[in-house]
Amino acid sequence: MENYYGIAAIAGICALVLLMGMMKQKTGWISVFILRCVGGTVGICAVNAILESLGISVAAGINPVNILTIGTLGISGFGLVYGILFYQLL
Repeated sequence: MENYYGIAAIAGICALVLLMGMMKQKTGWISVFILRCVGGTVGICAVNAILESLGISVAAGINPVNILTIGTLGISGFGLVYGILFYQLL
């Protein structure tokens, strides 16, 4: 499981660097969307690891629905995904 987070982090950083180079030339909505998707995926991996280390049994899956939600809404989509999961704990 540890290798998965390492690979995801490396892939996310590489994609982020490539997207920053693309955005230097021309900022478009597609590049912003992709940047949000990649950042959201890395964020999900990081938050899941932090919650697991704290002993909280909430983990968001990395699936197309979550990635598209975060890519479309940005940080509020990230909060929405985890908000729904914490609401299910109640």
